[in-house]
Amino acid sequence: MNNLNRDEYSMALEGWIMAKQDLARIEGLFPPNYVFNLSPEQVQWLKKNNSNKEFCAEIGVVKGQLTLILCPLDEKGNKVETGEFPFCPFEQLENDLRLTEIQTYTVVKNALLSKDMRKIDNDSDMFFPITNQPIMEQDKAVNSIESWQSNGQDWFYAQFKEGKSKSIFNKFYVPAEKIAHADSDLSFVCSFGLKYSEIYQKQLPALVFIAFHKNLGNGSVETISNTYDWAKPCPPVCKIPDFGTDE
Repeated sequence: MNNLNRDEYSMALEGWIMAKQDLARIEGLFPPNYVFNLSPEQVQWLKKNNSNKEFCAEIGVVKGQLTLILCPLDEKGNKVETGEFPFCPFEQLENDLRLTEIQTYTVVKNALLSKDMRKIDNDSDMFFPITNQPIMEQDKAVNSIESWQSNGQDWFYAQFKEGKSKSIFNKFYVPAEKIAHADSDLSFVCSFGLKYSEIYQKQLPALVFIAFHKNLGNGSVETISNTYDWAKPCPPVCKIPDFGTDE
């Protein structure tokens, strides 16, 4: 598992703060077909060390390469001092990604028998899928990723034009339960996306996580998806006490 120590972590954050002040530098850090790969070992590490409903995925620069740094949070939303900072480098996508969404339907049949064991009523109801966790529909996920591929640099330019680097994200807050899966083989491929926010009335960057685990697609009465949308960039969405801003 790739880890940063305290000094390397601080340098990585500073590296992104400096890099995002230069549009040319930003363009070089965001090749169009690159992703973050979150390993099963890193998922298990987060499950062990995070005790908040969210954890923090910070953006840094390590050895000239964009990096996603995993930071667990305690119950109050403060960063947990573990002495190590696992990170995922921004790497070229090596294989095709399969976005999966399975919907199964349950038909409940009811029969009512009289006292003399004769059928007096018969009906059936179809129950539509019940989603057991927030998901993105495949089409929305694909559109979000494709929008970033086509318009990501334009988004940076618009933010830079408005307020230099201050409105460009430093981190993302990720709901922790989304990775708290019992399967120890769970891993993620994480891509940037763009998604329109009704609250902020503008496009915001998203992290689209595509999960891979052995239980996916084994049949269920619920909606199964391996695609999750965590569009909580900071800034502007900074609800938890901030650490590592460019102020």
